[in-house]
Amino acid sequence: MSAVLDSLRRWPDVEAPGLVAVDAADRLILDESASLRTSAQPGKVVVINDSYGALTLGAAADGASEIRAHLDALTGERALEANAARVDLTGHFRPLPLNAELVRDARVVLLRLPRSLDALRDIAGLIAAHADPSVVVVAGGRLKHMSVSMNPVLSAHFEQLDVSHARQKSRVLIARGPREGRDPVPSAAKVDGLHVRAYGGVFAGASLDIGTRLLLENLPAAPAGGTPSDPYVDLACGTGFIGAWMATHYPGAYVHACDQSAVAVASALATMQANGVEDRVTVVRDDMLGTRPAASASFITLNPPFHSAAAVTDSIAPRMFADAARALRPGGELWCVWNSGLKYRPLLERTIGPTRQVARNAKFTVTVSTHR
Repeated sequence: MSAVLDSLRRWPDVEAPGLVAVDAADRLILDESASLRTSAQPGKVVVINDSYGALTLGAAADGASEIRAHLDALTGERALEANAARVDLTGHFRPLPLNAELVRDARVVLLRLPRSLDALRDIAGLIAAHADPSVVVVAGGRLKHMSVSMNPVLSAHFEQLDVSHARQKSRVLIARGPREGRDPVPSAAKVDGLHVRAYGGVFAGASLDIGTRLLLENLPAAPAGGTPSDPYVDLACGTGFIGAWMATHYPGAYVHACDQSAVAVASALATMQANGVEDRVTVVRDDMLGTRPAASASFITLNPPFHSAAAVTDSIAPRMFADAARALRPGGELWCVWNSGLKYRPLLERTIGPTRQVARNAKFTVTVSTHR
């Protein structure tokens, strides 16, 4: 197994010094679950929240078969496929959405702990509702991303919770005896006249972050596009608030909303349905704008993320700007909000074209870049 883990890569996600495909928490989860996985029947091992395939392929290398796996990020799912081909383990697992089919009758669940307590609550409730009564959940993470608040969340859905000793700044929580199971239900709120829905773990939850608010306050009254063939694009849509805003504030407009996160896409779909605009808004899970043809968009909005898995990095936005440039028509516009300290304006000028500042507050800057 060690040779398999040592060969894994993050590609097609960002690869840079300090960004790893496997860490000590992955190895600890695999070590603590080894005896459980050995006795589990084919199809009874489930992996949730794997990053790039370490847990899935580590379990497969140890003999587990018919593994069911859920990776939230599309880039992580594609990295799993690429890594499996590299180590000759293709066909040993099946990616699935975070739903009942993923965990039904599972005996062993390997879980990389999410940082969001709401996300952990959704996952724990789902396992408790549909897994085998004898299921054992081996959940681990890096100590810097864990909190004692995770314990009562798991204890609400499992009778027994054991805590491992720390190793290499990582720890494992082992849960047994499922109870009080439930399927995930999105949080709901009404913000500035719009309904927002958010499953656990999606950025900003059922609220409006201050950067997005600043962007919305400064969007133009009648931008070009908004037709079925040239929809407004909500890139990295999160809960879909911007897409829903455009669909309601630009009457009759069509919108294309996309995000690589499965939980974001599920949240955005629920948001569109709650606002009654699902007939004019397409929501897709995509790596940036991979499903959009070149030179097909006149108007793109973006609040770029700065996390790749749990790592903070400034390598994501440049890739998103480059793909926005590919998708924009000549003269098309990218409206972007970003943390002022990141100083993205020169990069936007080089990547897309002439860029001007539209608004700025104590923390965020809104710019519009016109594709040259």
